[in-house]
Amino acid sequence: QVQLVESGGGLVQPGGSLRLSCVASGIIFRISTMAWYRQAPGKQREPVATITSGGSTNYADSVKGRFTISRDNTKNLVYLQMNSLKPEDTAVYYCTSHTFTGYWGQGTQVTVSS
Repeated sequence: QVQLVESGGGLVQPGGSLRLSCVASGIIFRISTMAWYRQAPGKQREPVATITSGGSTNYADSVKGRFTISRDNTKNLVYLQMNSLKPEDTAVYYCTSHTFTGYWGQGTQVTVSS
């Protein structure tokens, strides 16, 4: 079975930082393009960042320069380092594979508020 488990969310003040993690199982992680998405209340799910098997990254314009996606293939882990957080970053964050598609974790809540 495919499992994706996100963690690391929480409540943080504007300007603060959080590091999200996602552990994957049931997919061939090392060859997978992995991605982080987020969904704010009343909004559609939107892509935030992607990382290919070779380590190439892409970011949404809204997070460019503030967020960093990375991976550890030995541990089947994808990370999202989020710095300089803004209230508009508030959302449930999900990880998924663009290679082995159609699977989502339960998400982890990120709330940015003073």
